[in-house]
Amino acid sequence: MTDPEYETDSAARPTLSRAMVLLLAVTCGAAVANIYYAQPLLPVISRALGVSEGAGGLVVTASQIGYAISLALLVPLGDVLERRRLVSVLLGLSAVALLGAAISPSLGLLYAAVALIGVTSAVAQIVVPMAASLAADHERGSVVGTVMSGLLVGIMLARTAAGFLAEFGDWRLVFVFAAVLMVVLAVILRLALRPMPPSETTPYPQLLHSVLTLVRTESLLRRRMGLAAVGMGSFTILWTASSFLLAGPAYGYGPAGIGLFGLAGVVGAAAAVVAGRFADRGRGRQVATGGLVLLTASWGVLAFAGAGGAGGLISLVVGIMLLNLAQQALLISHQSVLYHRVPHARSRVTTALMVSSFAGSTVASALASALYPLVGWTGISALGAVTALIGIGIWILELLRPSPSEPLTDPSVSVRTATADPADSHSKSSKDPAHA
Repeated sequence: MTDPEYETDSAARPTLSRAMVLLLAVTCGAAVANIYYAQPLLPVISRALGVSEGAGGLVVTASQIGYAISLALLVPLGDVLERRRLVSVLLGLSAVALLGAAISPSLGLLYAAVALIGVTSAVAQIVVPMAASLAADHERGSVVGTVMSGLLVGIMLARTAAGFLAEFGDWRLVFVFAAVLMVVLAVILRLALRPMPPSETTPYPQLLHSVLTLVRTESLLRRRMGLAAVGMGSFTILWTASSFLLAGPAYGYGPAGIGLFGLAGVVGAAAAVVAGRFADRGRGRQVATGGLVLLTASWGVLAFAGAGGAGGLISLVVGIMLLNLAQQALLISHQSVLYHRVPHARSRVTTALMVSSFAGSTVASALASALYPLVGWTGISALGAVTALIGIGIWILELLRPSPSEPLTDPSVSVRTATADPADSHSKSSKDPAHA
């Protein structure tokens, strides 16, 4: 059973303090940053351990594999375990894994450590739905937007922070710093948060199966998953290919200079907050429409970056800002509408959404890496534009045949999902997908 304190009408639920929202945003950003610290350090790590850069590059792959596994298997536990304890434990385990990476004497042990870092870093995707559950209805979009802005800042600044710390020590210092930060946040959250009873009790195998059932029965979730894959795919195409562009003859930047371009992406943090406020006012669909239009337009601006020079540089910076604004606006729109639709299964909805995003990112990264030597920046810009247009196609389908968005508030009764897609209009009703 759920705790009545967490299930009362939102009007009676206290508004989250700014300090608490900021703490959750910092936790989210610091946790996700753990899987990005190694990216600018790969050449240094490879030399220090006496391995090829190709072998050293698999450090990032190992962390991404761990993160993907955790998204699928660990994040759903946020619906059935006491979340304050779960978050604190995962942050503590992350600190242990980070220290393991810092003292790894060989590449094999480093692979194992960073894979565990990836697993525990998925705590960021538990914090987001936790924040949504703590927030009242009138502020939920704004709270989720602020917490997600922390996640974006963590991704963008991880590379810059890693490079800065490595300048004063070696690559191991970066992991030590991150471990200390995890311990500090674990203690603060443990003290600052009240116990948060789970939204329901479901055996673990059924819990995982219910994620698939949600995907199968909810057209709203399926379409938002498709849009999430498109958004993250565009994001990854940009950041994968821009490294090649900036290191090439058009610009000739080194790793430190390339890393600084991540600062341009931080502007997306502002989009997350603004998009959340619009979602709170019932304008989530307008946010999604604007995000997709902006995403497509950003590739038109980015196409000029291949020319180099001052004009190309301005186009690149402006394009980065626009694309990150669009990506964050879209993600907040997805989370706001889905958290409203399935309030008792927010962690599982997050799992489905993030796995789809990760799949889009993986495919996009592979395509960008393989195609850039063949088609250059112009071809990559075309790839990004086509990806964005796929998202517009999905959204047109949603506008023409809207999915239901009313909340499924009582998981103990059967609810109608026949209208989840007009094509299924002959179905009468189905069991609540979170409990199927």
